[in-house]
Amino acid sequence: MFHTPLALLALALAASASPVLQVRDNLVRLPMAKRVNLTGSGSLLDHDQLRAQYLRDQANALLDGVPLSILSDVAATNKVVDYVVNVRVGSPATTYSLLVDTGSSNTWVGAGKAYVPTSSSMKTGDRVSVTYGSGSFSGSEFIDAVSFGIDLTIPKQSIGVASSSTGFGGVDGIIGIGPVDLTLNTLSPHSRSTIPTVTDNLFAQGTISQNLVAVSFEPTQQRTNTNGELTFGGIDQSKFTGSITYAPLTTVSPASKFFGINQSIRYGTSTPILSSTAGIVDTGTTLTLISTDALTRYMAATGAVSDARTGLLRLTNAQFANLQSLFFNINGVNFELTPNAQIWPRALNTAIGGDKKSVYLIVNSIGTSTGKGLDFINGMTFLERFYSVYDTTNKRVGFATTLFTNSNSN
Repeated sequence: MFHTPLALLALALAASASPVLQVRDNLVRLPMAKRVNLTGSGSLLDHDQLRAQYLRDQANALLDGVPLSILSDVAATNKVVDYVVNVRVGSPATTYSLLVDTGSSNTWVGAGKAYVPTSSSMKTGDRVSVTYGSGSFSGSEFIDAVSFGIDLTIPKQSIGVASSSTGFGGVDGIIGIGPVDLTLNTLSPHSRSTIPTVTDNLFAQGTISQNLVAVSFEPTQQRTNTNGELTFGGIDQSKFTGSITYAPLTTVSPASKFFGINQSIRYGTSTPILSSTAGIVDTGTTLTLISTDALTRYMAATGAVSDARTGLLRLTNAQFANLQSLFFNINGVNFELTPNAQIWPRALNTAIGGDKKSVYLIVNSIGTSTGKGLDFINGMTFLERFYSVYDTTNKRVGFATTLFTNSNSN
């Protein structure tokens, strides 16, 4: 079901603006815009839990060799926060505003602005469809020129052109930068093993020297802010402090189908929250989600209660004053999510239907207990405090602290 937007609360970047592209040191840098918008009748937590459920189902279907078409779609819910980049398609090009998603790998357009066929467009004859839990699209596959800025072009990139879509109000589609295996079984009837992603093609044509992409977010209290950067081909030394800690991709399924890692979480100096287990790192999830039993331990440690208006956990001001850090142990290194980083930006409380004076937590339940093979999702609220690197060549994910790791911006 398509939900007409009830209130577009913020747009961080006009869809028609040309992206400010930087290409240097064999790196391709694209600015990302944070958008805070309210669509539909669900909550932020509803959206994230539906996405987590579908990611599990999708991965299990791929592991079992089951066609993705049998997976049921669900009604699109409230998508409150996302990050977008502007990408140009065709010759002459049309600019599309696309969500950045490490949890999927198809790139497609047409949810908002219609696809414009040009001299570079070639229809393959295949249908393409992808379901995302909180939305879906279906349409036709084209091979077309995809450009970043004016001068950098992938001459022949597979893209989906949506004839129908749900759950993508205010955006034109998705640029999928996840593992290429996530494109399996998304085409019909001439399904092929995989469809090269944008990152794959940039690497194959020699535009970038490494098959990796790095993501830099910054925490913000503004409803309109271009506060992120997507970097293809290497790391941007100016975006992080110290060194990068790399963790091998997990072998535990279904997390292994994504950019999955193993980690444990503790609260304060000694309170265990989540034992070492597998989960994923995902730009398409807003909250930081943990298994239901881990959330119970987190609530007991913090005193948080569920808030009926937002679906999030809520603290009193006195409880927030006593809140301790969460420590995410990734490959032997602790990454500290400070008390300030654990709360939703208070200036944006009303954007999620909350009270402007309340304190809401960004940690919540993934919807299943520990031991399911996808027991946590480090979403945008985690990634806004750390630099992250998705290294396909070396099968690893990297993290580093930034100038915003210990920020008190919220």
